[in-house]
Amino acid sequence: MKRPPRATDSTGVTAAQDIQRRQVALARSAADGDPSARRTINDLVHPIISYQSHRFCRRFCSGNRYRYVCTLEPPLPLRAPADALLCEFGNASYAWMLEDLTRPERLQRFEGRGGARITDYLFHIANSLPFYERWKDWRFGRRGYVPTYIRELDPMAARVFLELRAKRDPGEIAQTLHLGEAAAEALCHAIVARLTRRHRLHLLDPPRTISLSEPENDPAQMKGSAGWERELPSFDEAPEERDAKQRLQAAWQHLTQLEQLVLEAMLIDGDDADTVLQALKVLELPIKRGVAPNATNRQQLYYFRRKAFEKLRRLMATEAPR
Repeated sequence: MKRPPRATDSTGVTAAQDIQRRQVALARSAADGDPSARRTINDLVHPIISYQSHRFCRRFCSGNRYRYVCTLEPPLPLRAPADALLCEFGNASYAWMLEDLTRPERLQRFEGRGGARITDYLFHIANSLPFYERWKDWRFGRRGYVPTYIRELDPMAARVFLELRAKRDPGEIAQTLHLGEAAAEALCHAIVARLTRRHRLHLLDPPRTISLSEPENDPAQMKGSAGWERELPSFDEAPEERDAKQRLQAAWQHLTQLEQLVLEAMLIDGDDADTVLQALKVLELPIKRGVAPNATNRQQLYYFRRKAFEKLRRLMATEAPR
């Protein structure tokens, strides 16, 4: 039986192509500063940012809800006294995420490939590890962290890593750390190669927050990498624990974005089924083919979680530690 021809307009453009064209045009207009397009993009990204702000604040609240009035909607439980000040982290996180997701450079890169909507594009970014790391850099003012697998490369690897984060080239690094140029360049290549294999190259490009009131914290006044050395964590980890983490990390990359979202929300963040179902509804993410997000029930969600967890367990059994 022949398939019916796809509906097209007078110019031969299909409905899907027309939607893609409109989505790309919206992103371009917003990137160019059109007020109406910006408002539309802000409305579209609002559910994504609200969900992520709630997740991140819940994870890193550190008892702020006992001392300040939560500004999330809905607020986190266990509210502070009525005379407490507003908590700045919820609103500030929302503003940071809005700026990061809707900046012109990001919107200009949207092409609508494979029928992706602008919300699909921004949802994928907001649920990525680089986005999470950038947010933590902003939230905690982190200036430097050297992973264990980088420090294992060479006694000087940690300092070279931090110099690379400071955007210095191998020649400058060699001069600052009193290394030969060939040795500095080889170590730079080794660090970049190891980060690339582990999909952690974004660690070399964190944002910076510079204090205007505390000159001693200004990176520009720190000579070489001496100012960074205080930030290096030092701890011992059992080989078995390290291998298990590496297996989990490798297996996690093979899960779909939706599987990662459900497992992280229900098993790591401890969200209940109703909260996750509401998030799936707001983000328009179906977990079962043919069933709309607003028609998904708790039983279907628990089944999806069980299948995703079983998939993760099988992947961990087959993945070799990196």
